[in-house]
Amino acid sequence: MQDLSVITDPQAAMAALDPIRNRLLAELDAPASAATLAGRIGLPRQKINYHLRALEAAGLVGVAEERQWGGLTERRLVASARSFVVSPEVLGAVAADPARSRDRLAASYVIALGARVVREVGALWRRARAADKDLATLAIDTEIRFASAADRAAFTRELTRAVSELAGRYHDATAPGGRPHRLTIVSHPTPLERPTDQAL
Repeated sequence: MQDLSVITDPQAAMAALDPIRNRLLAELDAPASAATLAGRIGLPRQKINYHLRALEAAGLVGVAEERQWGGLTERRLVASARSFVVSPEVLGAVAADPARSRDRLAASYVIALGARVVREVGALWRRARAADKDLATLAIDTEIRFASAADRAAFTRELTRAVSELAGRYHDATAPGGRPHRLTIVSHPTPLERPTDQAL
């Protein structure tokens, strides 16, 4: 089972977002049969089987093992990943795209950048896994509590200068065999557990 799977097929996305099928995916972090799931969720086994077939057709669950009980075969299924994320490419032409934003300081631009990360890295990761290779990535995630808006603005200026200097030092447009990498840095307020006006 993978830690995470990026859903790129609209039908698979619909299957994962259906409330009953979504609950089944959560229950299938360990192998279970339709009869076991029916008892946990409180639905008839026939209905559970119907939803499991849809999840299996979408590639979201697979057979972990089959057991023979008399003349019957019990199939125990398991989710194909521990968690899932839906790629923006599922939405086709209306998917978020930072190229459409005119304001790089807008929250919508940050969201579109996040969507692009999911789309691009998801596609690269799929190809890397298919070729049994690692994908070289870098992620930096930290939290800063600014004392004031002036401090936040000063930090932004310093960070922009530092990144520009590093990019200028290491970028080589003429390097034979070189490969361009995308660097995205975003900052946003940390969500509070109980949202208030202070979070805005």
